[in-house]
Amino acid sequence: MNIGNKRWVIPDVYIPAASTGESRELISHDAICILNCNTQDAHIEITLYFSDREPAGPYRFIVEALRTRHLRFNEFTDPAPVPHNTDYASVIESDAPIIVQHTRLDSRQSALALMTTMAYPA
Repeated sequence: MNIGNKRWVIPDVYIPAASTGESRELISHDAICILNCNTQDAHIEITLYFSDREPAGPYRFIVEALRTRHLRFNEFTDPAPVPHNTDYASVIESDAPIIVQHTRLDSRQSALALMTTMAYPA
């Protein structure tokens, strides 16, 4: 089943610099959920674009066939950690069709804010 696109864009990515808690569940973050409905593994490359510096990446991941994978931008380390408190955008490219959803948890105050939206299929 070939559901999805090979290129997705998230123009508004931002990792808040603070969090109310220290457990993984309460750490402020931006994340993507990638769904691979295909019978082949999807090899993913993510490039980040900034307003004041050169792009970062690619960050490489594999989403196995017929699986989903959640990735937090604040846990990316290779080729470089993603800066907090900085606006940026991301382009997600795959060698197989995938579906991408974006989520942000902002826990800078005790009244948490959670936002989610579909990425733009390019």
